[in-house]
Order: sequence, then structure tokens, then C-alpha cells
Amino acid sequence: MATGNVNKRTVDALKAGPAVSFLWDDDVKGFGVKITPAEAVSYIYQYRMGGREAKTRRYSIGAHGSPWTPTTARTEAKRLGLLVAQGIDPAEADQKRRSDAVNLAFKAYGQRFHESCKGNGWRNMVERTLRLHVVPVLGDKSLPTITRADVVAVFDAMPAEHQASRRNVFAIMRRLFRWGIGRGDIALSPMTGMETPPAVKARDRHLSDAELRRVWNAAPGCHQCFGPIVRLLIATGQRREEVTGMEWSELDRSGAMWRIPGERTKNGEPHTVPLNTLAVEAIDKIAKSDKWPRRGLVFKTSSGGAFSAHAAGKRKIDALLSAEDDDDIPGWRLHDLRRTLATGFQRLGVRFEVTEAVLNHLSGARSGVAGVYQRHHWTDEKRAALKIWSDHIGQILTNVDETNVIPLATRRA
Repeated sequence: MATGNVNKRTVDALKAGPAVSFLWDDDVKGFGVKITPAEAVSYIYQYRMGGREAKTRRYSIGAHGSPWTPTTARTEAKRLGLLVAQGIDPAEADQKRRSDAVNLAFKAYGQRFHESCKGNGWRNMVERTLRLHVVPVLGDKSLPTITRADVVAVFDAMPAEHQASRRNVFAIMRRLFRWGIGRGDIALSPMTGMETPPAVKARDRHLSDAELRRVWNAAPGCHQCFGPIVRLLIATGQRREEVTGMEWSELDRSGAMWRIPGERTKNGEPHTVPLNTLAVEAIDKIAKSDKWPRRGLVFKTSSGGAFSAHAAGKRKIDALLSAEDDDDIPGWRLHDLRRTLATGFQRLGVRFEVTEAVLNHLSGARSGVAGVYQRHHWTDEKRAALKIWSDHIGQILTNVDETNVIPLATRRA
């Protein structure tokens, strides 16, 4: 067995023979260079995990040439020797690193985490948050190699105006890393000790009756899907994703009822929405008759896909509103229409429990232990509240005096 100092001179002097030959370094134990009959030169490290009785193992450092020279290969051999001294098998560690690079690449790992999430609303938020804010920064970086600096980079890349989204990003990333710890994929979370971003003041924006009338009237000038979506958001107060994802099989025109399955609601609970006159009229226009289809998406684009261009639709309706005497409606969002209904209910004397039931909020009387034993679904009350809301919007649209409204709580049966 040839030994000597593995350096540039001795490596350049190697001659190929009829069989593989080795030159073992006389300084770094286990470090060597080999040459094959085809004159392929590479650096190796030979070691045992245990005593003399243990089987000899051989680790390939790499072929001669950039980046592996006698100097860099010697440095790598010393590193491998330290691993062996610590009881770590370099070959197994390298195999795990390669496996992690594929199986624990953040983009793919985030997808598996998303698939494990329960509740349609939570799943949608996880998917959107990872896609928009996290994956563009972390990419395919292996989960065990992600550091706090990487997490900070995610927040640094977020636009300054997305302050409210930071808490969602923080919560989702923290949950993902905890999920990874529970699965044994990582030992520690890089977010340990990080402070939750400060809460942003909750929005209290709701539209006035005059603003609501303008939005309602401008809606038909938008996309053939977006206009009816806006009107249903106003008429029913349901969430954007629930309205946009509406299916004909969920609708019952004869009973004027919309039944949303739990997999499509934010809290995972099935939800029934009585359809008031304005809602039925809006859906009739989509169906182009009072005979509604039995299956398929209600809001389907010309290509057959589900409508998703909410941002473009919002820009269009804002442009239409601004074109009215150059007077736009400042600072409003689609979600404000839901808050507008809740505020309108309060003005009209609708009970808080009924408002919560219409909005499908699991709070107050519908949460915790009370929610377990209190199984009343408020169907009749919801229908009455949504009817008076429809009547109120009708009054707004016909310019009836807004003060001439009889609150629900004081109306005679």
C-alpha cells in the first residue's frame, strides 16, 4: 500500500495501471487519492465506525479538479475525521443531507403542511400565505437548514402596507415549524423566541347607504361573474370565497335556501343561508331563468374555470365609481360589505345571536360549552333578518328616505 504526502506534485505524478491504485496520505489518517486504469483521479476518505473489528468504509470526497485539489480535499478529510470521532457516519450524514434536500425542500414541505390543515378557510389562508409571501423567499431551501435570518428575510420582503398580513404569516410559519418538530423532521424551530408582530387595529370600515347604492348599481358594469358576486356579497353578507365558490347543487330555489358544506366554510361548520329577494334575483340573472341548474359552479369563466380575478374586478368597479363625477369611494374592500351587513343589522334591531348566525361566527352563544348544548340554528330568524335587509337595500335603491325604516325588533308579526 503506497503512502506519502498527497500534494500537487504526487498527484500529478500518478500513473494508471491495470488495476485501481491508491496513494494514502501519511499525515491525515484515512485520506487518500486513487487512480483508475482509465486515468480517473479522485480523493477518498477511509474510516471505521468502531474498533478494529468494525468494517472499513470508504467515502468518496470527489474527482480531482475544481473544487477538489489536494489542499481542499485534505481539509474535507479532516472534517470527515471529526465527524467519525463524534460517532457520525459521514456516508449516512451525506445521504440524509441529500434526502433532506429533496424531501424537506420548503416548497414541497409547505405543500404537505397545507394538505394536512383542517378547515377550508384555514387551508385557503395557508395556501395563499405560503404562495405569496414565504415560498418566494425560502424556495427549495431544506427545512433543517432554515435559520432565523431566513425567517426574518420573509418579513423583510413583505410590502410595508401589508402590516395586517404579518401576523398571519407569523402564525402560519410558526405552526408549520411546530408541525415539523412533531413529525421529527427538525429538532428546533428557527422561530423560537421571536416576538409576534404587533396587532394592527381592526378595520371598522363599513359602507354608508349612499355608498352601498353606488356599489350595487356599478356592479353590472364589471366582469359577468364579478358583478353578481358583489351583489350577492351585499345581499347575503357571506365571505368572498364562499360566494365565489358557490355551486348549483348547494342552492334550492323553491325553498330559497343556500346550504354551504363544511369543507367550504372558514370554521368547517356547514352553514345555511336563507336567500332573500335580492339574492334570488341575482342568481336568476346568472341562470338566465328561474330554473336553476343542478350541478356545476355558479361563477364559471368563459374558459370553464372557477372565477378568481377579484383584484381585477375590484379595480374595475373602483374605476366605474371614480368615473361618476370623478367621485370615488375611499378605502373600501370587498370584506367591508360583510361588515356593512352586520352594521345594518344592528341599525335594524336584529339580535346579536341572529347576526352571528347569519355570518356563521362561532362566538358568544355559539362557541365553547354553550355551543355544544345550544343547537338552535336560527333558520327562521335568519330568514326574517335577511328579508328586512333586502327590503332596506330596496329602499336605498329607490331613494326612499333612509330614516323611514321600522326596526325588526319592533315590527308587528
